[in-house]
Amino acid sequence: MKKYPKIVQCDARGQIVIPKDIRQELEIEEGSAFWMYSITEEGILLKIVPKDELSEHSVIVGKIKEKSDKIGVSSKNVDKSVSEYKKRPSGRMEEI
Repeated sequence: MKKYPKIVQCDARGQIVIPKDIRQELEIEEGSAFWMYSITEEGILLKIVPKDELSEHSVIVGKIKEKSDKIGVSSKNVDKSVSEYKKRPSGRMEEI
């Protein structure tokens, strides 16, 4: 792993680009998911969510399903998206 810092800029939508060499080194593919932590007065920490944790039994999907009514998402659509995700070779998650 390279130890030198890289500077990336945030665009108007709040998006940043993870440099290609870092994506390759960490095997980050299109559609990869991340846990995002706010580190007080330091910045943010991104942690890759392993694909197997994105199954219907995962903490992430479970919490979405628990709160699906509150966030305006059908629990059935969550299940459908998880099922479709598993079938995709790239593992890309669809918007639900």
